[in-house]
Amino acid sequence: MTIHSKDVVNANVGCSVNPAAPVVSSFPTAYRNLGKRLGDVLFVLLATPIVIPLTLMFAAMLICQGITPFYRQPRVGRDGKVFYLLKLRTMVHDAEAVLERYLSNHPEAREEWEHNQKLRHDPRIIKGGQFLRKSSMDELPQFWNVLTGDMSLIGPRPMMVSQQRLYPSNTYYRMRPGVSGMWQVSKRNDSTFAERAMHDNEYWRSMSFTTDVIILVRTISVVLRGTGC
Repeated sequence: MTIHSKDVVNANVGCSVNPAAPVVSSFPTAYRNLGKRLGDVLFVLLATPIVIPLTLMFAAMLICQGITPFYRQPRVGRDGKVFYLLKLRTMVHDAEAVLERYLSNHPEAREEWEHNQKLRHDPRIIKGGQFLRKSSMDELPQFWNVLTGDMSLIGPRPMMVSQQRLYPSNTYYRMRPGVSGMWQVSKRNDSTFAERAMHDNEYWRSMSFTTDVIILVRTISVVLRGTGC
């Protein structure tokens, strides 16, 4: 697999990207072009008897707190297409306003947010939300996104529209975002947002059935150990 050097731009915050950049691949594989998608659909269908009851159980827990259980958020998909990612709600309804007030009053938190695009102590998290995030159970509704073709089981972390200016590579736009992926099973709490591109570039080069199985097994370990974020 050959990735031309021009496809990996300088990792400076604020660099531009070209979502329409063509895929440059010396050895396209059947798995990359077809097998991966078929595997996604088959896995989701087989997992449905487990995923649906779990999702409904956690949704009911949120409803009992007077919380709307699901939310949709625009994310950037393959070729720069914007889609709506589904999740179980783990944050307050006015999360953006709460975050901005918190960052305004805590300069050290703003620095952490601008560097990592996440906070170790997030004021937006609702009761029970931390468990859903740590256990990755809040991601269960994304199986619907996989079924509709907006996402894949394994791929880059779905990027928010506002984060595109921070992403220092074109590689992300070549793939469907994943429910899990190399970054998701890495020591992500210690990595910067820009470092996500390193994981995405690595995954693009090594994409195969074997790679996806390895990441899937590591994902199960992350879920069982509750080391999500």
